[in-house]
Amino acid sequence: MKDFSPSDLKAILHSKRANLYYLEHCRVMQKDGRVLYLTEEKKEKQYWNIPIANTTVILLGTGTSITQAAVRMLAQAGVLIGFCGGGGTPLYMSNEIEWVTSQSEYRPTQYLQGWLSSWFDDDWRLQAAKQFQHARMEYLKQIWTKDRDLKQEGFNTDDAGLEVAFKRFSEKTDLAQKPSALLLTEAQLTKTLYKFAANQTKIGDFTRQREATDKANAFLNHGNYLAYGLAATTLWVLGIPHGFAVMHGKTRRGALVFDVADLIKDTIILPWAFVCAKENATEQEFRQQCLQAFTDHKSLDYMFEQVKAIALQGKTEEEITT
Repeated sequence: MKDFSPSDLKAILHSKRANLYYLEHCRVMQKDGRVLYLTEEKKEKQYWNIPIANTTVILLGTGTSITQAAVRMLAQAGVLIGFCGGGGTPLYMSNEIEWVTSQSEYRPTQYLQGWLSSWFDDDWRLQAAKQFQHARMEYLKQIWTKDRDLKQEGFNTDDAGLEVAFKRFSEKTDLAQKPSALLLTEAQLTKTLYKFAANQTKIGDFTRQREATDKANAFLNHGNYLAYGLAATTLWVLGIPHGFAVMHGKTRRGALVFDVADLIKDTIILPWAFVCAKENATEQEFRQQCLQAFTDHKSLDYMFEQVKAIALQGKTEEEITT
């Protein structure tokens, strides 16, 4: 195998990369200087190339294996690898998804230093959590206002009920004195959005249950883990450990991934889970719809922008590092 330097693949920034793969029942390997995945068909084996320089995350589901040579190439290209259960969700719902990150020593330091210089201050964490929540609402309003496909499905911020819910969410977020109050406000908003989505798609009574087998719940599980993949990539590239959360609690080692993923989940994953459930779409069709929406609405860019803004706290990168 011809070796290469990670600098050879820096032409495409992580925030601009287009691909997020979920693979199952296949073998990932290195062959002739490329990373491939092999599927076992009845009569023949089929190889498919993975464009690693334009890939952010690979989720390995059930029935997969990966070679050491492939992991080495993916690490050099800065691709995050996640192990998960079938359909992109854990085999056991109590398990967290596991991320394998390459050990690059050349990631930026200013974002980690900026984050940790204030993270131990309770008030800073609360304000950072509020900033995430306001950014989450801003993104939803922005995307639902301009996305023609979502508007055709009835997802429009002009709805009177949503306007009241959004105003209440912003007010309660500003008044919150601790993260637990923010979590309660977040749960109330999401419950309202579930009800709105179920009504718009005429699914009927809906209850969010992560272990339920109906399509809407299954798609929500699946889509959320796609969002977690983007969030984990954002944090890895910026060099911020997943345990330094601002809202989901200090005791969960992956909690900051959930904080960042929340920036886009309600905007993209939630509506498309209900729309695809209504249309009786397959998991692959739902996943493709989400990935296209991530690209169209620059979801990864938005994650990077928000995390960097909080880490730098209004300072320039030079001020943080000097």
